[in-house]
Amino acid sequence: MALTASALTPKGRSLNGGAHGAAFTAARHVAIIMDGNGRWAKQRALPRSFGHRAGVNALKRTVEGAADLGIQWMTVFGFSTENWSRPAAEVAELMNLLKTYVKSDLARLEAEGARLRVIGRRNDLAPDVLEVIEHAEARTRHNTRFHLQVAFNYGGRADIAAAAARYAEAIARGEVAANGSEEAFGRFLSTAEGPPVDLVIRTSGERRLSNFLLWEAAYSELVFQDVLWPDYGPDHLKAALLEFQRRERRYGGAEVDDVLAAG
Repeated sequence: MALTASALTPKGRSLNGGAHGAAFTAARHVAIIMDGNGRWAKQRALPRSFGHRAGVNALKRTVEGAADLGIQWMTVFGFSTENWSRPAAEVAELMNLLKTYVKSDLARLEAEGARLRVIGRRNDLAPDVLEVIEHAEARTRHNTRFHLQVAFNYGGRADIAAAAARYAEAIARGEVAANGSEEAFGRFLSTAEGPPVDLVIRTSGERRLSNFLLWEAAYSELVFQDVLWPDYGPDHLKAALLEFQRRERRYGGAEVDDVLAAG
């Protein structure tokens, strides 16, 4: 489904469809740990590379359906700093798949007003990979209807450490106060341009963050879905949003009734 302007502002609509259902507040920023490509391939007696390729198609389906569910920002975990320990052939396949995804979907993303950003360390990436990333970012830089961030060669702890180094340099230059706030520090993270992450989804049934968006996920709702990523699509995303809708987000606070009940 196209990333139309009307699809991006679905106020008063229901996740169950139609204007007659209960109104909902969609998660503005959803992050996904796309897990299960290898197991998907193994179940079918296929090489792992087939699972990764099927995962690219799942990403396309999911991104296409995201805006129609009220999502404005999506961050997906494509390649972690720890993934370099995988076999060289698999690493090469993952690098090629990033290029394939960007090249095959860039025109659609650009035409439909989507902005693409890649976050993570770039100094380890090959020149041809960097060229594809920089070209895609430049072509979609001014788009605002939908924001897709691909975390590639990314690690949450590494990003916090790099932000701390930049923060310390800014303090030394007198640009920020030494006793700055969490908000001030957060501006040095690679994700600083985006809103807080409302919902983190992990597929494949695993229940951990795996060094993904550790700072940003501090108050995110977590939903773990027992589906392998290559089988994922808009219906699974909708189910995760329905679960998110049922959650009560308190940010460390409490309802008055709960306080009274606790004495």
